[in-house]
Amino acid sequence: MERRVVITGVGWITPLGNDIESVWRKILDGASGVAPTTLFDASAFPTSFAAEVKSFNLEDFLGPDAKQHQGASRNAGFALAACAMAWKAAQLDRQPMLDASRVGVYLGGGEGPLDFQPFAAAALAGCRSEQGEIRPLNTIRWAEVALQALSAVHELEQDPNMAGGHIAVQFGAEGPNINTLTACAASTQAIGEAMRLIQYGDADVMISGGTHSMIHPLGVTGFNRLTALSTRNDTCLTASRPFDRTRDGFVLGEGSGILILEELGHSQRRGAAVLAEVVGFGSTADAFRITDIHEDGRGAVAAMRAALDSAHMTPAQIDYVSAHGTGTQENDKIETLAIRQVFGGSAKKVAISSIKSMIGHLIAAAGAVELITCVLAIRDGVVPPTINYTTPDPNCELDYVPNKARRIPVRACLSNSFGFGGQNDTLVVRAFAG
Repeated sequence: MERRVVITGVGWITPLGNDIESVWRKILDGASGVAPTTLFDASAFPTSFAAEVKSFNLEDFLGPDAKQHQGASRNAGFALAACAMAWKAAQLDRQPMLDASRVGVYLGGGEGPLDFQPFAAAALAGCRSEQGEIRPLNTIRWAEVALQALSAVHELEQDPNMAGGHIAVQFGAEGPNINTLTACAASTQAIGEAMRLIQYGDADVMISGGTHSMIHPLGVTGFNRLTALSTRNDTCLTASRPFDRTRDGFVLGEGSGILILEELGHSQRRGAAVLAEVVGFGSTADAFRITDIHEDGRGAVAAMRAALDSAHMTPAQIDYVSAHGTGTQENDKIETLAIRQVFGGSAKKVAISSIKSMIGHLIAAAGAVELITCVLAIRDGVVPPTINYTTPDPNCELDYVPNKARRIPVRACLSNSFGFGGQNDTLVVRAFAG
C-alpha cells in the first residue's frame, strides 16, 4: 500500500513579509513587494528594481542559535528562518523523541551570491598594468589580490547545497540530504521528489522547499542580457503583469518557502494537524532549447498530465491552478496553451493566478512559496489574484482571477513550475480527507 504524504507545517520569507498570516493577507489584498533595488547600486542597469526581502534578521527566528550560522549566505539564512517557522508550525519542536535518521532535507536551493566586491577588485587588479593600462588577465596578480580579499567562508557559501547543510545542523536532520537546482522549477521538483522518498519508505519526515537570491550584479546582468526582465523602471510597482497583453518580462524576487512533508501514519501517531495532502507529481523535459519553451507546450502538458495521473484525478477535479505565470510574452502564452490542452472544455472554468505579480519571481524558491499559497487557499476557501491585469491578451484568454481575490471552495490545486533548460514540474495538493 502506498504511503500517504501530508503537509504538517509551512514557513516562508518573502518580499511581502516574513510570517505566514500577514503575508497571506497582503497577497489576498493584492499588495506589491516590488520597489527600487537597494541591495546594490542598480542605477546603470536596464532594470533598477526588484522584489527584495526587507527587514530580515536571522536572530528573530533562531535566537541565540543564529550564532552558529554566522557567515551563512543570504539565501541560506532565508531557508533557516522559513524552516524554523515550518518546524514550529508542525510542532516538531515539541518532539524530543523524533528519530533523526528518518528526517531528511530536500531543497531546490540556488547558489549563494558571489562575493562580488572582492572578486571585482581582484579581476580589475589582474587586468591593469602598473601604469593603469588595461591588459589581458594576469592570473598571478589576480591570485595575489584574490587570496587577500576573498573570504573562504563566502566562497563556500556559494555552493547550492549549503542551505540544506545549515538546516540539517540546526534541526538535527540525519536522513537523506539532497539539493536540486533546475532553475525556476527547482523547489517544485524538490517537493515532488521528497514526497517520493517518503512514499518509498526512505524517510518519515522531509523538510522540503526552496531558497534563492539572485538580486546581485551578476544575477541581474544575466537576466537583462536574456531580455527576460521587465524594464519599467518608472512604474515598477505595476511592472509584473502575468498574462496581460502589455507584459514585458518578469520582476526578480528573492526568498524561501519550506514545507514539512510527513508520512500520514507518523503525523497521526504524534497528533499533528494536517494542512493538506500532496497527491501528485509530474516532471518532464522539453528536450527542445536551453531557454525557449517548446511552442506547443509539450513538456508542460506532459508534466501536468503526469501529476494528475499519479494523483488519480481528472482536470475537472482541480479548483485552482497556481500558474508559473512569469510575465514574459512566451511563457504566459505557452502556459495558457498547455492548460487549455490539459483541461479541455473546463479550461475556462478553472481559476488560475500568478502571485509573481505581487512578489516577483523567486527563481529556485518560487514553486515552494506558490505551493504554500495553494495550501492556504484550501484552508481558507479563497484564491489569490493576478494583479496588474488590465489589458486582455487574445493569446491568454483564461480566467486569471484579475486584480481581486476570489472566494470559492478549494478542494484541490495544481501548481506549475517551468525552468530554463526546459524543465517542467507540477504538483497536485488537495484537502486532507482522513
